[in-house]
Amino acid sequence: MNCNILSRALKKSLEPKNPFLYMLTHNYVNVYMKWKKDPNFDTIESVNKSIELKPLISLKNCIANSPNGCIPITDVSKRGLQLDVPCKVARFLRLYPSVFEEFVGPNYDLPWFKLTGKAVELDQEERAVYRDFRDDLQGRLKKFILMSGEKRLPLKIIRGMQWYLGLPDEYLDDPEKNLDGCFRIVDIEDGLKGLAVECEEKVLSFVQRNAMRRGGYNGGSMEVVEFPLFPSKGMRLKRKIGDWFHKFQEVPYVSPYDEYWGLDSDSDVAEKRIVGVLHEMHCLFVDHAAERKKLLCLKKYMGLPQKFHKVFERHPYIFYLSLMNKTCTTVLKEPYCDRLSIEAHPLSKIRKRYIGLMKESAVILKSRRSKNQFNHQQNLSLNQDMGCLSDPKTEAVAHT
Repeated sequence: MNCNILSRALKKSLEPKNPFLYMLTHNYVNVYMKWKKDPNFDTIESVNKSIELKPLISLKNCIANSPNGCIPITDVSKRGLQLDVPCKVARFLRLYPSVFEEFVGPNYDLPWFKLTGKAVELDQEERAVYRDFRDDLQGRLKKFILMSGEKRLPLKIIRGMQWYLGLPDEYLDDPEKNLDGCFRIVDIEDGLKGLAVECEEKVLSFVQRNAMRRGGYNGGSMEVVEFPLFPSKGMRLKRKIGDWFHKFQEVPYVSPYDEYWGLDSDSDVAEKRIVGVLHEMHCLFVDHAAERKKLLCLKKYMGLPQKFHKVFERHPYIFYLSLMNKTCTTVLKEPYCDRLSIEAHPLSKIRKRYIGLMKESAVILKSRRSKNQFNHQQNLSLNQDMGCLSDPKTEAVAHT
């Protein structure tokens, strides 16, 4: 009897305590899935205009933060790479006359720029959003850091993601003013400074909260939680891939905020955790989208594999890859197909109004070109008339 008890006790002590180690199966069928174009996602203005909107708002901030509310072109002409301006800074500023107003400065006839009345008004509304939704923005940053394995991220990584998180440019310049007590500045390897978060309470992901609202999640760990799927029109998957999708949904869900150490990298559970991390990350972003190459720097800190970007291709019912503007942009489908599932970012409406000013600028430039072309044609016809009057043959005929 005692031998049996000792035998069972020894067997139990040798069992792995980590539940992840039981799930070593990986059923994914590695078959090439052809990319399917979806005009509904390719025509999202806030995503397509993001490449131009980011430098526009950065230059707007440079002017708005100057003491006089105006700057000479020399202040920003050499900062094009830093501000992600796709062309010469002066040319870029002149592309948006509804935002930037050009005038001749007091010295050396240099071009100066200031904000138009509409841009000044919109800038004030943007600053009001930062004040009124301070806790919301802080919460998004907190969740973003909590998804990292050590609950801390280098400041340079956070600065690289500020645009997507909707944080103002100067947000990390004064952490004591902008951040509450759960944040602290820490030293990271290689002499880097980082931002760490201390949080004892359990954080639920967007997937978990929506599943709980539908009655499909009880609040425990390692429960089966399904991702909402949104197939594009006309997309057809091969049967074996479709079967894998069905089995993938039945795999236990690991929250992006839970520990993942010991998780077998070749298991379907690991695959589902990666999808969960990327899904949650996109939920925190302003437009629920990001340039794929900008996410590569997060591999080391978010516990993502070397080729995690392949996940976007393997899950076309959850993500969409937009190839507009000569770049690859990852888009989360859920907030665009089910607008009630994920609350909108407080800054999204402001950015859409900036896009409205950009479109207004295109109308102004088109009007200017039409006017210049009309004036040019008038000058040509006037010169031709003057040439006919001064023609000697015409004068001789007139005398006879």
